[in-house]
Parts: sequence; C-alpha cells; structure tokens
Amino acid sequence: MRQTSSVLNLIFVGFNSRVVAMRRDTGQIVWKWKSPKGYSSFVAVMLDGDLLIVSVQGYMYGLDPETGSTIWSNPLSGLGYGTPCIASMRANSGSAGAAAIIAQQQQAAASAGAGA
Repeated sequence: MRQTSSVLNLIFVGFNSRVVAMRRDTGQIVWKWKSPKGYSSFVAVMLDGDLLIVSVQGYMYGLDPETGSTIWSNPLSGLGYGTPCIASMRANSGSAGAAAIIAQQQQAAASAGAGA
C-alpha cells in the first residue's frame, strides 16, 4: 500500500472511539470508523506514511487511510489503559510535522527547477 494524492487531501479526526476522514478543502466526510470494542473513549491518530495508526482504550489498530478499513489490530494485552502517545520515524505531527512537509515541498520544487 502506498500513499496516494487522495490521502494528501484528507484530514483525520479521532474522538469518542471513532475516526473520521474528511476532505481538507471542503470538510466533507469521506469515511467513518468506530472501534469494534464499543468503548466511548479518547482516540489518538497518527498518519504513518501509508498507514493510519489508531489507539483507543488500550487497543491499537492499523487502518487504510483511503478507506478506513482495518488492516490489523493488537490488544496490547497486559499493558492497561490510559491516554496514548504514538510516535514513529516515518510520521510527523504538530508544528514539527508541518515544518518537515514545507521543507520537503521546497526541496522538491528546487529539484524540479534544477532539472528543467
């Protein structure tokens, strides 16, 4: 699975044991996902390249960011519950993530200009 331009046009929101993918330019809902465990809880989401990582109530899920389909799940047995923190070498979040994206776009534009 690889990240396509359609994923680049999505934002992901997690709340109340649900994840919603929305078009970033219109706010239109593209897909919805609900935790199969039925908990009403905080949801952490992280786009890790071509995989959307979701953590809710001690369970981890890997979702297809284009469709919301569950690719894998892991109950993290014995680790308990709490507010999750997710990190990956491939994923960025917050202002550091925005800065990295801008830097990548500038580098791509410079490379394209040099090759013209």
